[in-house]
Amino acid sequence: MPVPYIRHATLDDEETLGRLDRATWSPLHSVQPRPQPPYKPFYDERFGPRDHLVAELGGAVVGYIRLGFPTSLACNSHVRQIQGLAVAEEVRGAGVGRALLRAVQDEARRRRARRLTLRVLGHNTPARKLYESEGFVVEGILPEEFLIEGEYVDDVLMGRSL
Repeated sequence: MPVPYIRHATLDDEETLGRLDRATWSPLHSVQPRPQPPYKPFYDERFGPRDHLVAELGGAVVGYIRLGFPTSLACNSHVRQIQGLAVAEEVRGAGVGRALLRAVQDEARRRRARRLTLRVLGHNTPARKLYESEGFVVEGILPEEFLIEGEYVDDVLMGRSL
């Protein structure tokens, strides 16, 4: 499998990223209900193109990662948080998620972050293994934080120094 090309998102990516986000929705990683039409715009007042890196294979967008701040507090501005990661089903296991994770770490360093954090659902074993293999460690667990499809699911907080 070829190596994915990682780049910053553009305004022109919005429709493609929205479709990818809807296509990859799963209770394995989402606490939101399945998106229904009319769909909300992918970009909003909180997150725009500058907050996303996208992965391309063969010129097609096959994944994205969203980088944000965990809070709006100035005293917390040295921390960035991964607030979204999606990889098209047909290329999972081909290194797209790993490439996005590595690129977002570089981007966070460029933005002078000292730490990178994320939240992952406890039952999302594939994502947790990927994050651990890239140096993230569990820093806290909120037991049974979410009720998803009748099951209580932990919210796992992970992080790493940059």
